[in-house]
Amino acid sequence: MEIFRAGSKPTKKSSSEWFTGNVWQDPIIEAPEPARARALKVSFEPGARTAWHTHPLGQTLHIISGTGLVGLRNKQPKIVHTGDTVWIPPYEEHWHGATPTNSMSHIAIQEAKNGKVATWLEKVTNEDYYVPSS
Repeated sequence: MEIFRAGSKPTKKSSSEWFTGNVWQDPIIEAPEPARARALKVSFEPGARTAWHTHPLGQTLHIISGTGLVGLRNKQPKIVHTGDTVWIPPYEEHWHGATPTNSMSHIAIQEAKNGKVATWLEKVTNEDYYVPSS
């Protein structure tokens, strides 16, 4: 057993290569092999979002504060709120982030396949990033 004390892992700013706007990551767990679990808290400032990406074994997002958006290719983004949980199947191209006017934080849970948890694609355009009308 190993206990990771609160504050023992530093918050890091997410790479501008894969994120638009200010996004902060706090690691929760990267379990050693043969386990595959990975989890982190991700905090998005208003307007911030990920690039398009996929996960080889899917991803679960649990919204812990704020209001955000989750988008799929060629579909209108969905609004998510504190307490919502989103399951994204393996290899589904998606993005997620805050709305233009509200911050959002979520716990991101995914598993590694052959050591890889995500495949990053191009950044989300302003046309793809908008607040749905409903």
